[in-house]
Amino acid sequence: MSLKRVFPVSLLAIIAAGYVIGQGGEAGTIERPPIVGVAHIGLKTNDIAAADQFYGHDLGYDHFSLDKPTGSLMLNYYKVNDHQYIEIFPELRSEAEDRLSHIAFETGNIQKLRDYLASRDVKVPESLKTGLDGNVSMMIKDPDGHNVEFVQYMPGSLHSRNFGKLLPGTRVSNRMIHVGVTVQDRAVADRFYKDILGFKLMWYGGMKDDRTDWVDMRVPEGTDWLEYMLNVHNPSPKQLGVMHHLALGVENVKTAYKTVLDHGFKPREAPKIGRDGKWQLNLYDPNYTRAELMEFKPVETPCCSPMLSSLESILQIASR
Repeated sequence: MSLKRVFPVSLLAIIAAGYVIGQGGEAGTIERPPIVGVAHIGLKTNDIAAADQFYGHDLGYDHFSLDKPTGSLMLNYYKVNDHQYIEIFPELRSEAEDRLSHIAFETGNIQKLRDYLASRDVKVPESLKTGLDGNVSMMIKDPDGHNVEFVQYMPGSLHSRNFGKLLPGTRVSNRMIHVGVTVQDRAVADRFYKDILGFKLMWYGGMKDDRTDWVDMRVPEGTDWLEYMLNVHNPSPKQLGVMHHLALGVENVKTAYKTVLDHGFKPREAPKIGRDGKWQLNLYDPNYTRAELMEFKPVETPCCSPMLSSLESILQIASR
């Protein structure tokens, strides 16, 4: 999410000043532009009507669509807010196929980010082009082979033309707070997400106190995060759907639970408090992908490690 939509102007000025100081380097080096939040998660389905029932009706999101040049549907954009979307592609061809298409983060300067990544020996496109939706983006691979997209919303794009629109009161949440992907080697992932992209450790924990199954890495200029899903070996499609997930922030999980019940959806599980001390509710779309409803703040002490709060995240950004 854009910092301008979250923080006061005075604090933004402090953050910007700290960012410039913190990102400076030797003469001639390319500075990394801000990466401000989760832009979307892309998911594949073999039943677009069933997916629409879940994301459009059960979760309450409105959407707009993009067609291929041939006229057939390319994808539906389910709108969480003006800067965050759940993209659904009718591309699932096999039951064994991963439902995750890609994850995406927003930047304010996609060209500069492309040049920065190239300077750090990351494989990037030779050049950037405006997409069919009118935005400029690029897709790269992370160390685990996941598609990771970076996008800059452009004036006149399909998204910007819909700013302020398609935001019904039926939405179960108005903010996507994180996305999760499987990671085989935390140290290798850190060299990409932490050392190159600037993500910061927010919390880590596990199903038991003496192991780490999840690592939350906050985007460098925002409060959304990427969750490493560790210790996952030869998962089935259903298990992979649990791991490759999205999380929607809510003020009160019990209220959100009632909302989805009122929409006619019957969750497999009841709300519970997770190991991070937060109330959560796990929902699953027709193709097994987990949509986690999660409260913003812990109600119990998180296990395993301290948790960086949103305010601490902001102050850490400003102090750089």
